[in-house]
Amino acid sequence: MPDSFAYSTAFASRHSVAAPSAAATTLVAALLLTATPVAAWDGLVEKQVFEMESYTTVGGETIAPLRIGWEAYGELNEAKDNAILITHFFSGTSHAAGRYAEEDAAPGYWDAIIGPGKPLDTDEYYVIAADTLVNLNAHDPNVTTTGPATTNPETGEPWGTDFPLVTIRDFVEVQKALLESQGIERLHAVMGASMGALQAYEWASAYPERVERLIPVIGGGVADPWLLATLGAWAAPIRVDANWNDGDYYDSEPPLDGLRESLKLVTLNANHWRWANETFDRSWADEDADPTQELEARYAIEQTLDDIAASRAELADANHLLYLVKANQAFIAGHGDSVEEGLARIEAPTLMLYSENDLVFAPDGVRQTAEMIEAGGTEVELVALEGNRGHLDGVLAIDQAGDRLRTFLTE
Repeated sequence: MPDSFAYSTAFASRHSVAAPSAAATTLVAALLLTATPVAAWDGLVEKQVFEMESYTTVGGETIAPLRIGWEAYGELNEAKDNAILITHFFSGTSHAAGRYAEEDAAPGYWDAIIGPGKPLDTDEYYVIAADTLVNLNAHDPNVTTTGPATTNPETGEPWGTDFPLVTIRDFVEVQKALLESQGIERLHAVMGASMGALQAYEWASAYPERVERLIPVIGGGVADPWLLATLGAWAAPIRVDANWNDGDYYDSEPPLDGLRESLKLVTLNANHWRWANETFDRSWADEDADPTQELEARYAIEQTLDDIAASRAELADANHLLYLVKANQAFIAGHGDSVEEGLARIEAPTLMLYSENDLVFAPDGVRQTAEMIEAGGTEVELVALEGNRGHLDGVLAIDQAGDRLRTFLTE
């Protein structure tokens, strides 16, 4: 779901800022990261690529060929029963931990809990993550994904909006093929934030015999009307940018103005007003331009959000954002069934991490999701993460749940 969306700001929001220039420099540096795998964990990871000659979507359309990037931390044991799958958020990638190079500004988004001796202990577990289809960051050299920006071999041109619509279930089916290519038939756990939580629910509902533990973070079991509208608002600026041209822009100017505005909304919604009010005052973006006297003059918080969005847009693709919006809007756990039926099929003990300040996935919706899973006879535990970042606390405050995660994985 969009939750995940909120993450286009996950990296950007990793640091607090006091002034627009500082925000742009610090936050943007954190935004430039994305994924990889390792054999012997030394803190460095490198991206791998998984390929399928052909894939048939849930909707019956063919994508050929298909490629996604993935990375892993730790070693797969001989029994191949120590794998933990990490599914990423809306604007995220498979870069969940480690660094591509020692000089990288920041590690993967959940580095606080993944690694030797950490809650997801890579001395014990094989932690694997993959870029989704239609990954937002289609122009990031550390991302491999198939989507509208990919060349269609039948035409020699980018797919554009001829690319089939894909769903959260399609993300899961491709991950399943990746795992099976490594001989992994059962997961010790599946864990993901926001849109990653949606994928985790889908895994546990569609393949209950393959998932031993479920850890959804800042996400509910269905795209409710509030989320549908939020996602639609994220898409709207792209659709009104004349350069979007109904998705046919790959041989001309891309709709960057619309894309930047979309990413600004994602960043804002993923945060919380407490963060904004505690981080910024009513400072001007330009000390010589008074927003109360000049129509074009802006405040520091506006400039900061613009700077973050501009940096993100350099790596993102507008059509990919629209396809992600559609995939998230269509989500109902269990794919096609009622949400109650889909969630009731989950058998894996479930640890749900959420934020009471979440402005993307409402806390009440998360609690209702827990109740529906419990209705099927499955044990569920809810743990609230504290912080002032709202939805983003699922990434930035994840270490608060470290002890509980460590214990849950051994129960």
